[in-house]
This record gives sequence, structure tokens and C-alpha cells, in this order.
Amino acid sequence: MPGAGEARCDVCGRSSPLVSRALGVCGECIRKGEGSGQVRRAHARSRERFGLPAEVPRDPDGARCGLCVNDCRIPPGGKGCCGLRTNRDGKLVHLAGTPERGIVEWYYDPLPTNCVGAWCCPGGTGAGYPEYSNARKGPEYGYKNLAVFYGSCSFDCLFCQNWHYRRQSRALGPVMSAEELADKVDDKTSCICYFGGDPAPQMAHAIRTSELALEMAGGKILRICFETNGSMSRPLLKKAAALSMETGGLIKFDLKAWDENLNMALTGVTNRQTLENFQWLAEYGRQRREPPFLIASTLLVPGYVDAVEVEKIARFIAGLDPSIPYSLLAFHPQYLMADMPATSRKQAEECLAVARKYLENVRIGNVHLLS
Repeated sequence: MPGAGEARCDVCGRSSPLVSRALGVCGECIRKGEGSGQVRRAHARSRERFGLPAEVPRDPDGARCGLCVNDCRIPPGGKGCCGLRTNRDGKLVHLAGTPERGIVEWYYDPLPTNCVGAWCCPGGTGAGYPEYSNARKGPEYGYKNLAVFYGSCSFDCLFCQNWHYRRQSRALGPVMSAEELADKVDDKTSCICYFGGDPAPQMAHAIRTSELALEMAGGKILRICFETNGSMSRPLLKKAAALSMETGGLIKFDLKAWDENLNMALTGVTNRQTLENFQWLAEYGRQRREPPFLIASTLLVPGYVDAVEVEKIARFIAGLDPSIPYSLLAFHPQYLMADMPATSRKQAEECLAVARKYLENVRIGNVHLLS
């Protein structure tokens, strides 16, 4: 029997505090390709509790979305994975995520902020002054970031640190148009950061907001930044990349795992498109060396995302450009993996050491959460 604080892997029978009860499978078995049934059931429970389809809709005669990696083919009356698209009379209908209707919340975040990229961005360091930063050196004190939180996601992370977004996508609110959101940019706003949830299901809204805000800024510094799982379609990614490139903004990809089976287990989605998009961005980003254009992060989930995974991710990034900044983030128990322990200092230091074998700029992003 499992001890206190432990769970048993349904595949190998091992009991450990590093086995998630929600998944019921240990990381080692998942990487071997085992436990797929348990994984599907875990994500079905996660999705259905918020009125989302148990699996990616694959109706051969359904309405095709095509905006992200899921490429939902939605049956009549059904919804896509993000909950923002449906099929009415055989036609794809956008319930939200358009320039006219975004499911979004926003707030001003004074600089320097706790953004994952703050350690290497113009707003936090003065990098790119004077073209991209208002500060010659150090943070842009007196300026602020327009933080845009999107209430939808293309992934279904069982450990989601901001899992409450699911309530917004289910309620289809609060709602704001791109024009209304862009109007929140004032003279002291030097950057917009889109996160969530994830911007991927609502990229059309984010892109239009950025275009309108830049018009209103009239040439003043206004960086456009994205924090994302990287699952959006390539055409949408290209539009977002152009906006970040020209304004001195950063694009941060959260590389959840290297092993595809593990990524599927933790997020419900393949990581193939994320890795392909990251590779495209790395090549595109060569035209701007400072400030850095592309950065990456990985959440160190105990028992699942360990030094083995981090080494493979770091090697992949280094093969594209070893100067790409990489942030390792401590896991805090949340959502369906709230029974798991927080990332230990030992695990974080092991991952940091192995990443530094390949990359020039690596850090632990939230040391205060380490156990």
C-alpha cells in the first residue's frame, strides 16, 4: 500500500510521492510509452469538468479550426478544445478570440516586473537602449507593462499554475475588443505582454490589439511580448514574431518537456508543433541579437520533468543558438497535481548544472518557491 503522501503507479506498481494521483502513472513508465489509457482518462476528467470535449475533436465531416496544433474538427453543436469555437450548421463559428471579442483580463504591472523574461528584456535591464528601452542601464523605473491575461488555452496542463482561466473560457467572459484593450496603453506603458491561459487560441485578438496600440503610440517605445506554449499555427506565429521583432519585444516559449509521451501526459497535447515553431523562431531571431528575441522556460515538475528532460531541451536549444536565454522554474503544487511536492533545491541545482553544459544564459527563475 502507498504510504502517506504517496501514490501508486498503475503500470509498474511503484509507490512514491513523485507519482501524481491525477495521472496514476510515473514519469519513467510514461517515457516508455506506457499508461496511455490512464493519461487519456486524466485529461478527459480535467476537460469535462469545465465543459470541454474529453479529447481533441476529430470528426472527419466536422468544421475545421486550424488555428493551433489541435487542428480541431468540430462536430455539429460541439466545441473545440479551447471552448472558443463551435460548429453551427456545418460552419465554424468563433465564440471569442476575434479582434471584436476577446476573453481577457488586464492590469498594469509597474516595471521592473516579475515577468519570466524580465532578467534579459529591455524593460528590466535597459538592453537595446535607446531604440527599445527608455533606460540607459537597468530597469525602466516609472514605466509599466500592460499585462494581458487570456482566458483560454490550447493545452490542458494538469499542473497549471493559472488554472482558473478555465472558468473564463467556460463563461466566455469577461469580454473586451482589441480596440478597447489597445486604448489602455498610455504614455507610461512601454510594453504589452500577452499570457494566460495562453494567447494561442486568441492570437487574432492579440495581433490586432498590438497593431492598434502601436498606431496610437506614434513611434514611442512599445514592446510587444508573448508568453506561450508555442502551439499556434505558423501563419499566426509569423505575424506575432514580426510585431515582437520590430518593437524590441520578446517571445517566451514554455517548453514543457522534451519527450513527446511526457508532454502528452502533462498537457494532453503533442509538443511537435511547439518545437518546430521554436526552431523557426530561432532562425528568424538571428536578425536581432540585442535585446534577445527568443527565450525559453521549463517548469521543473518533480518526478516528471527532471535533469534528463532538461538536458535534452538544453541540447536542442543549443543546437539552434546557445545564447538563447533559458529559465528553469520551480513547480508549486496546483490544479490536479496539487498532491505533488514543490521542486526541491537539489532537483533545481541538478537541472541548472546540466543546462549550463550547453547554454550560455541559464537561471532558476523563482528560487523562493524551492523546497
